[in-house]
Amino acid sequence: MADALDKPRLEEVPYEGPPEDVPMTVLEHIGELRSRLIKALLGTLPAMIVSWEFREELLEFLMRPFSIAYRHLGLGDKAVMNYSNPPEMFTTYMKISIVCGFMLSSPWVFYQVWGFIAPGLYKKEKLYAIPFVVASSVFFAGGAFFAYGALMPSMYETLLSMGGQIAGSSLLVQPMMMITENLAFATQILLAFGVVFEVPVVVTFLSLAGMVNWKQLLAFGRWWVVIASVLAAVLTPTPDAGSMMLMLVPLVVLYYISVALAYFFGPKVEPPPEPEKSDKLSKKPKR
Repeated sequence: MADALDKPRLEEVPYEGPPEDVPMTVLEHIGELRSRLIKALLGTLPAMIVSWEFREELLEFLMRPFSIAYRHLGLGDKAVMNYSNPPEMFTTYMKISIVCGFMLSSPWVFYQVWGFIAPGLYKKEKLYAIPFVVASSVFFAGGAFFAYGALMPSMYETLLSMGGQIAGSSLLVQPMMMITENLAFATQILLAFGVVFEVPVVVTFLSLAGMVNWKQLLAFGRWWVVIASVLAAVLTPTPDAGSMMLMLVPLVVLYYISVALAYFFGPKVEPPPEPEKSDKLSKKPKR
């Protein structure tokens, strides 16, 4: 017993995390997540109300690429869409209000995301809050507008051109577009591109947090090209290579832009220390 008491005790390793960081239990983390989700939802309500007031203009704006492709293929002077039951238009306008309200309030939503992860960061890293919110909102909106202007017109034209008179037969295939399905298709494309365009923000944040450096990102670049090719093939519904390249090229370019940002603003990579030559090895053996 006495010997056990005489043994030196192991020194406790001091906590080296952020000085402002207060340890939280799992339930406290869940409570914080719930609080942030509620705040994000309450922040989107005013934007949803505004979107509801302009629901018809927003519907025409979202369906404009479809209307252009419809007229360009000679299917009619005006694009025609159908709905199958009386409440369907109400639910369609509700979906438009929710999606557009989320896009309008995306800075507030991204701020809540930052507020959830900020307690585990150092004081210096917390200074990136405003750049993170601004960059996240800009890249999200940029991805959605890129899909709207560059991809969706050619995508609709490619898909609609698959109908018509079947060669060598009397069969005529005509599109009967349902407004709910068409709107869901369009919003999925816009949201997918908005999320994918967040890659530079995420990669740059990981670099600023010291989790990765520019050399590691550069070495991972070849694998990112493969991942981006798979994403482009999955997220672009048209079979043509042009639509796939419209998504693949921005993904690759944005990734290497984030590598450049990591090089200038991320942690500096120190060269490995040169091995010290031993005096014994440097001396020649005597004969």
